[in-house]
Amino acid sequence: MNLEYFIAKRLIKGTAHKISISAPIIKIAITAIALGLIMMLVAIATGVGLKYKIREKVAAFNGHIQIYNYDNNLSDVSVTPVSTRQDFYPEFRIVDGVSHVQAVATKGGIIRTEETFEGIIAKGVGDDYDWTAFREYLVSGRLPQYDGKLNNEVLMSRLMANKLQLETGDTFFAFFLKEDDPSKTPNQRKFEIVGLYDSGFEEFDATYLMTDLRHIQRMNGWEADQVGNFEVFLDDFDTIDEKSAEIYGKTHSDLDTQTIKTKYYKIFEWIGLFDFNIGVIIGIMIIVAGFNMITALLVLILERTQMIGILKALGSSNWSIRKVFLYNAAYLILVGLFWGNLVGLGFLWLQDRFRFLKFPNPQEYYIEYIPVHLDVLTVVVLNIGVLLLCLVMLLVPSYIITRIQPVKAIKFE
Repeated sequence: MNLEYFIAKRLIKGTAHKISISAPIIKIAITAIALGLIMMLVAIATGVGLKYKIREKVAAFNGHIQIYNYDNNLSDVSVTPVSTRQDFYPEFRIVDGVSHVQAVATKGGIIRTEETFEGIIAKGVGDDYDWTAFREYLVSGRLPQYDGKLNNEVLMSRLMANKLQLETGDTFFAFFLKEDDPSKTPNQRKFEIVGLYDSGFEEFDATYLMTDLRHIQRMNGWEADQVGNFEVFLDDFDTIDEKSAEIYGKTHSDLDTQTIKTKYYKIFEWIGLFDFNIGVIIGIMIIVAGFNMITALLVLILERTQMIGILKALGSSNWSIRKVFLYNAAYLILVGLFWGNLVGLGFLWLQDRFRFLKFPNPQEYYIEYIPVHLDVLTVVVLNIGVLLLCLVMLLVPSYIITRIQPVKAIKFE
């Protein structure tokens, strides 16, 4: 039988401590552990959730990796075409970890109405385009269909539609300069809005108009097998640098690759700070919870001074007695973790389900509500980490037990 665990268990189950001087201090320590864990769960879930959402939105408009001709410029407009006759298209098998590849092309233009006009980037997509993200962003109408004959259907952002005073079902004219000779009469196209989207990413919503890829090909004088670039989507975003290098090495020498981390480096540097903020919050919460547990442990030791003296008189070692109080402290930490998980995870589930907490300035965070993301492994590691770190912090104050002399302790009141 584990004697130390047996004694600690009797102390925990006993009723004397519930009405003793240590009772309120113990409750405060448990509350501190619970509140600390809640704050850590919220910090991790919201920080990671926001980071994932922003990454997801940037990838929705660009893919994770772009493959384009070396002769192309670094603007958002396709200049030099790329042939679709590639080993990696339409099925990307030359590199593992790629979930999808799609061919696109972009062209700058102007939408003009009777009242106003707006500059746009028309993004031509085909029947291989993955609309998964835009289904979530769709706020009116439907998604365009480009798997049949060439049509004039377009998907426009709600932001752009409001500026142009247009809505679903309206038609409009767009004008595109000819790349070979801008002085010539611009290409004119009449489009119909079949759907409106709102990604919350103003940088993209104010610019991109989704249209049939064949319109871009015809205006640029390209063949049916020529596109502006390829967008590659990965199974795991964390491997983006590794996969980009691998793709670059396995494609033709006239092709280059670019990741969204490179293209939008300012955005990714910003969201990279989230990890630092999360780490700071976790560190502060663990220190606060640890000091509260140190206070509770010292009070428990003071309250049980006579018991410590008797155990020493009976031959118990200092480490054996320290283990009794460490077991006791571990129980209190576990109680705090239980309530912290119950309240914290419950709160995060409600936020994920009902999205009742929203940003006061959505345009600054590219999303209206506060997103949350948390996996089981993170929760388990966080709980184990808090428990172990708090116990390690308690090793030093428990050393006070070695300074207690049995004779004085037995007489202590």
